[in-house]
Amino acid sequence: MKYIYIVLSVLLLLCLAPFPYGYYMLVRFVAMTVFAVSAYHYYGKGQHTFTIVFGALALLFQPFVKIVLGRTMWNIVDVLVALWLLSLILMEKKIMKDD
Repeated sequence: MKYIYIVLSVLLLLCLAPFPYGYYMLVRFVAMTVFAVSAYHYYGKGQHTFTIVFGALALLFQPFVKIVLGRTMWNIVDVLVALWLLSLILMEKKIMKDD
């Protein structure tokens, strides 16, 4: 999952640049899919906090019912989520090293 999180983080950070609307819809669909799969993954591991967080992110990024936050707010959300995903990779790497 680490490489998928890195790719998604890059896609989210690229949302800061002016792209056609289709790019943002593609990112939302990819993000929703990754977050839903991650929620399922963490649910299977019994980590309910991450299940809820990833489930909420899947709902936020879903492309079917548009959530209107405005360009500035979406940019902030994209950057925060990208940074959180990257920090999650580092946390899991540290946890694996400690075991």
